Amino acid sequence: MKVLSQDQVESYNNDGYLIVENVLNGDDVKELGLVTDTFVEKSRNISEHNENFDLESDHTYENPKLRRIKKPEKQHPVYEKTLKDSRILDVVEDLIGPNIRTLGGKLNMKAPGGGAQVEWHTDWAFYPHTNDDILEVGVPLDDMEIENGCLMAIPGSQKWEAISHHENGVFVGAVSEDAFDMEDAVPFILKAGSISVHHVRALHGSAPNMSDRPRRLLLLGYLASDAFPIASQGVASSPSDWEEWNSKILRGEPTDRPRLEKVPIVFPQPKPENAGSIFEIQERLKRSHYEK
Repeated sequence: MKVLSQDQVESYNNDGYLIVENVLNGDDVKELGLVTDTFVEKSRNISEHNENFDLESDHTYENPKLRRIKKPEKQHPVYEKTLKDSRILDVVEDLIGPNIRTLGGKLNMKAPGGGAQVEWHTDWAFYPHTNDDILEVGVPLDDMEIENGCLMAIPGSQKWEAISHHENGVFVGAVSEDAFDMEDAVPFILKAGSISVHHVRALHGSAPNMSDRPRRLLLLGYLASDAFPIASQGVASSPSDWEEWNSKILRGEPTDRPRLEKVPIVFPQPKPENAGSIFEIQERLKRSHYEK
């Protein structure tokens, strides 16, 4: 092990998630926050989703509400530096091994006073692979608490059979209310500078931000280099462009031999019309998990 204890690894394997404290320092978090502020300012001048930004429905020039920065590592070197940070990669290596590819990232933001929820889902439903040594690292730019819509997960759900994310025969990127018990949810309460890690098959979501504080979370995807995509709903790269595919290797060696494991899959098709980000896809869900 590079940085994690055996107990931490076992906790991740049992629960499907892990909190690792004090991975980044205050200067790192401050720099990420300042850069993110510049993107919020840039978003004032757009009025609809584009290839870089996803907006809240009540976004305006006077009151910008940027919901997501897409592919942030391609938009600013500070985000790219964080994606490749050795302190984060050491944690990833302890969980999925030395040969690491990146899925890239996104930065989800929840404005104070009702910033958008993320309905309950597994990342696996969007991009099943030949094996499930895949995880997502959450880097909070603000302290994450229940009040401002922290991530939550169902312990052990990464061991469940595949859950349908369809409604009326269409992929809506969220599970039905009867697929799980919200009472089992564990909140990821953590300080900025700490990180969360969740398994690709872990069932997770986050409630609206009902506090008076922002909640900004940089999400970074990593996978074992021998995990090859079977289907993709929004993942940027695929082995069809071999040079670009191998440029995503952050540690270790690339391979042309996919590792095939017996993993449960529900194919993410048919897609809804005009499918965009997860927020747009989940808008097709008839009833939110957070409706009273």
